Amino acid sequence: MNSTRLQTALREPLLHFLILGAAIFGVDQWRNAGSETASDIVVTAKVQQEAKAIFEAGMKREPKPEELKVLLDRWVDNEILYREGLQLGLDRGDSGIRDRVIFKAMSVTQAGIVLPEVDEAGLKAWFESNRERYDTPARFDFLEAAVPPDTKLDALQRFAVALNSNQDEPGIESSLRVFRDRPRSNLLQSYGKDFTEAIEQLKPGQWQVLVSNDGPRVIRLESLKPAVAADFEAVKVKLYQDWKDEMTSQRSKELIREMGKKYHIRQESLPS
Repeated sequence: MNSTRLQTALREPLLHFLILGAAIFGVDQWRNAGSETASDIVVTAKVQQEAKAIFEAGMKREPKPEELKVLLDRWVDNEILYREGLQLGLDRGDSGIRDRVIFKAMSVTQAGIVLPEVDEAGLKAWFESNRERYDTPARFDFLEAAVPPDTKLDALQRFAVALNSNQDEPGIESSLRVFRDRPRSNLLQSYGKDFTEAIEQLKPGQWQVLVSNDGPRVIRLESLKPAVAADFEAVKVKLYQDWKDEMTSQRSKELIREMGKKYHIRQESLPS
């Protein structure tokens, strides 16, 4: 499997690659597997394992089941496009066969798409349902006094009191970590809901012990830039283009899945 193609998909913002146009990645195993026919599409264990490995390398965590499913669905979509492109003869005279055939097949598919009409009320409704893409999120500057992971909670609380009093807490070694301009979504993903809601309530300049997904942390909020709601009129032009892109992507996916009905798609079980 070509890892560059998977990495291309993963470089898109995490939930943008859930909806954006096809990232090019896949394998040609179906043509070499003697037990399979041209109508079989098999999501092999190798495909699944490499998708997981590249996700973990890029995102620094294991993929959730729904995130892995998105990558594997994208692989299946591209395999369908590739085979459809070959049937249309789009590979003839083309040296970079697979990637270009997929791109050409996608272009042919999208050329026939007719988007629905949208009025201002409909565009506003779409804006409200996707507001997080346009609002400026709250951003945080904070410090962490990183201590050994096995430090007990009561010791951490004493340590925070000592830091606020400019005193040393015997027996605790720490290093300072500095975090600048972190958006709220990043805190939610990295530290969890309880941590994020707690840091929003902190008084700047005071060390506190906050509980994160990975255990308690000694944190000092430096500054908080509040969220700013986007103005519909200010983003209207971009909003309309984004709506068109998403509708095109959704319709493309529907058409690809319709083409895919003539294939037998199965997914191998991963070794336990």
